[in-house]
Amino acid sequence: MTDLPRLPDGFLYGVSTAAYQIEGAVDADGRGPSVWDTFCAVPGAIRNGESGAVACDHYHRYREDVALMRDLGVDAYRFSIAWPRVQPAGEGPANPAGLDFYDRLVDELLDHGIRPAATLYHWDLPQALQDRGGWENRETAHRLAEYAALLGERLGDRVAMWMPLNEPAVVTLFGHAVGTHAPGRRLGLDALPVAHHQLLGHGLAVQALRAAGASDIGIASHHMPVRAASDAPGDEEAARLFDTLMNWTFADPVLRGSYPDAFVASLMPGPVAEDLAVISTPLDWYGVNYYQPALVGAPGTASAASPLLEGAPVPEGLPFEVLRITGVPTTDFGWAVVPEGLRDVLTAFRDRYGPALPPLHVTESGCSYHDTVDADGRVRDARRIEYHDAHLRAVAEAVARGVDVRGYFAWSLLDNFEWAEGYTERFGLVHVDYATQRRTPKDSYAWFRRLLADRAGGSTGR
Repeated sequence: MTDLPRLPDGFLYGVSTAAYQIEGAVDADGRGPSVWDTFCAVPGAIRNGESGAVACDHYHRYREDVALMRDLGVDAYRFSIAWPRVQPAGEGPANPAGLDFYDRLVDELLDHGIRPAATLYHWDLPQALQDRGGWENRETAHRLAEYAALLGERLGDRVAMWMPLNEPAVVTLFGHAVGTHAPGRRLGLDALPVAHHQLLGHGLAVQALRAAGASDIGIASHHMPVRAASDAPGDEEAARLFDTLMNWTFADPVLRGSYPDAFVASLMPGPVAEDLAVISTPLDWYGVNYYQPALVGAPGTASAASPLLEGAPVPEGLPFEVLRITGVPTTDFGWAVVPEGLRDVLTAFRDRYGPALPPLHVTESGCSYHDTVDADGRVRDARRIEYHDAHLRAVAEAVARGVDVRGYFAWSLLDNFEWAEGYTERFGLVHVDYATQRRTPKDSYAWFRRLLADRAGGSTGR
């Protein structure tokens, strides 16, 4: 591959993971059950009946995994903190053993020159809070703030970046609208209060972190460019509505202090105006998670479940359908590989918010291919190299167009538990043999390491 366009000096390169996907040790040291522990026990909910009970056993192997990051040469590690490990019932005093684990992890990262970037909520809500309504209950927003205060007080002096929420749109859509993720609710548009309560929790958590002395706070939010299936008025209106619901319903409240239109605002629980003042508490940066665009048409356009929804049917009565994108490469997960979509998302944020937009980070981007270890012990994942090469080029194009992008976090460091898909999908730069827990760096790991090593010489890799 040719040299990548140069990204700005100080550009942050990192890798990302999530607690339930890698930690395992779900019964260790006082951890309480999460909604994902409960959901994984539902027959048929997870491919092959799998769960994150062991996952990559990162809880016991974190030093080995930090050593992999050190050898990779990344600047930062974006990980999530398991809420039920810190507060087993979702409220009250911290579980000392749970906090101690993250204390050790943060210190290990710092000892190796890696900046810790902590996500507070990456979908593993304590089951005790779900039993009281979960994100459908406004009180959960206040519990998130209390949890944030505990972490800010303990880790605020050492964690370099903070994200109270990961992908509230996905929690709303998959977890509460279509039911393919925990907690398995199927509410359709009635799931929108879940979005509002997560955003309120985010604003309250930002305030709690700042009060505890933490700094450099953002969000990791899922976004995608939305394209109409045709120029027919019905398709264009369907795409506009989907874009509003999936992108701007989650970004506008945080960055503008308002919902994108009166219809969306009317579906939210009150007091909306007072809550928006909290939700829009200023951030130091905004994180974009990007995987693929969305192609949207009017109802009745599609003949099969959308790949964007991971096989879930769109609830009846919604005024749009999400279609399969053709004519482009796809991952083994069936996701469309469209690197220019990342450039388009980043420039759309610049165009929509102008000078009010804080710096951006790409907090996730990655691809699943069903990698295997060869007889010679090598994982030849050329398509993953092509994916990250092309997406970094897309970031460079956005920067050249004047977008202030400060970092790129590859998803993921390790192959891991991929939610409803169990262990079928592999996103990692490092292959994990789940039977033995053996880690095998892939060719993409070696490529990324060369990219990072070459930066000092003015090249970003080959």
